[in-house]
Amino acid sequence: MGVPLGSGAPHPGCVFGPAALRAAGLKERLAAAGCKVADYGDVQVLPSLACGAGRPPNVNNYAALRAWTCAISTHAYELARSGAVPVFLGGDHSLSMGTINGVARYWREMDRPLFVLWIDAHADYNTPAITPTGNLHGMAAAFLCGEAGLDDLLAGGPRASIAPDRLTLFGLRSVDSLERLLVEARPITVTSMADIAAGGAMAALESLLARVDACGGVLHVSFDVDVLDPSLAPAVGTAEPGGIDLSTVLLILERLRVSGLVRAVDVVELNPPLDDEGRTVRLTVDLIAGLLGAAATDVLAADVLAAEGLLAVS
Repeated sequence: MGVPLGSGAPHPGCVFGPAALRAAGLKERLAAAGCKVADYGDVQVLPSLACGAGRPPNVNNYAALRAWTCAISTHAYELARSGAVPVFLGGDHSLSMGTINGVARYWREMDRPLFVLWIDAHADYNTPAITPTGNLHGMAAAFLCGEAGLDDLLAGGPRASIAPDRLTLFGLRSVDSLERLLVEARPITVTSMADIAAGGAMAALESLLARVDACGGVLHVSFDVDVLDPSLAPAVGTAEPGGIDLSTVLLILERLRVSGLVRAVDVVELNPPLDDEGRTVRLTVDLIAGLLGAAATDVLAADVLAAEGLLAVS
């Protein structure tokens, strides 16, 4: 399901993300990787839903994002209830306030705990009280953990927050100062790029998967393209140097795929107007296919592998 949402970020080009991923053959690539695929189109928001919402202090575009969050949450709940593995194509990361709420609502009804693997260069754990920008894509993880300040974002609809100890922030390398204090005050698992550079990526992932499996839980993977190094994936609005390299992300996706625990996926912050001849879009398609259907090295485009030194070409 596409979520062409850009109101939560300062760079609205990510509204073109769903269309770009479809045009690059995402559905066909997933089918070739062994998935049975249905495209549910894009989330539609009724203009009336964006009216009449009081705006909390320090939050940009609140009324529109309230309407989006309500609509996304409803769709996410219905897709999870259908038995499918929902894949939400963004769009900025504020969409996860709706997707994870809807998916968590379903798994709460099933009496199975939902864990979230937030793969991102940023923590996205600001609140209206501490945000330096007012952009909701930087508050999404805080909202899903039940932090205060956005209590009417679902317009009175069911809110299925997750406990902070079920959130893992993975790939961090840019965290605001007050945001860092809030994250440190919560029992959130953090795997920074410094941890990953020191060889800790797989150990952290194994620990998470063991926790999920031990309690009969399921995993929602929220993948922000800006976790990758900008040299590999330049088409993001908030690029940060020193990101995850391709060989590491391949290992991560492969382990997630074989775990059998992934029951929902967000792909966010892809900004096609900033791309280098479609390179980031193609890579993102390949990575989604690797996460959901086949070994990533079997589906990655040859030019991407060659550029990373993972494939010899003559």
